[in-house]
Amino acid sequence: MTASAITASVDAFFYGLFMDEGVLAASGVAPRHGRKARLEGFALRIGKRATLVRQAGGTVWGMVFSLTKVELDRLYGAPGLELYRPEDVEVALENRAIVPVVAYILAQPPKPHERNPDYVERLRKVLTGLSFPADYIAGIG
Repeated sequence: MTASAITASVDAFFYGLFMDEGVLAASGVAPRHGRKARLEGFALRIGKRATLVRQAGGTVWGMVFSLTKVELDRLYGAPGLELYRPEDVEVALENRAIVPVVAYILAQPPKPHERNPDYVERLRKVLTGLSFPADYIAGIG
């Protein structure tokens, strides 16, 4: 990998607890250029972990941050997170611009009976703190 590839920024869409810059920083990455965004055609599913699943008419709100490839590899190389796979998607930013980003999605979605009430509560707090739509926050879980 060349030096420029190592330091080049990648825009990544985060839809779970990684929307919190403090959580990302505690994971050893330095998020830059945070922007609110929405992803159409997907729904949020929370089992043991959060993931995206394709759903016609679905909308998932989240944050886009710029990170380096090295930071993304470090983040998604952590135990349990290596189960996520990058997928190229397009999101709409608050200014309505459509931008290409990478989203990390579990290879296998959660089973219908899987629940994580603690994660749901923590995610609602993050979403509320970032002033996402109240109806979206109420539907989490």
